[in-house]
Amino acid sequence: MSGTDDSAQSPVGAVGRITVPIPPDGPGEVLVAVRGGSEAYAAWCDRPIATNVRVLVTDRFSARSVMVEPLPD
Repeated sequence: MSGTDDSAQSPVGAVGRITVPIPPDGPGEVLVAVRGGSEAYAAWCDRPIATNVRVLVTDRFSARSVMVEPLPD
């Protein structure tokens, strides 16, 4: 574990865009604006999400894995 505390830079609550579609049974990828740049995270959802859909990060499982929900159009 690193000595830095990134809790203030948590992606939870941030809006991102799906870059790799989320299948029904596994992760996709989401690009989220954090820390003054963009970070890619493994993204999970309880339903499939297509590429380029805007999502809200609702939870973080680890440093590189998040739960997302699609934003309303």
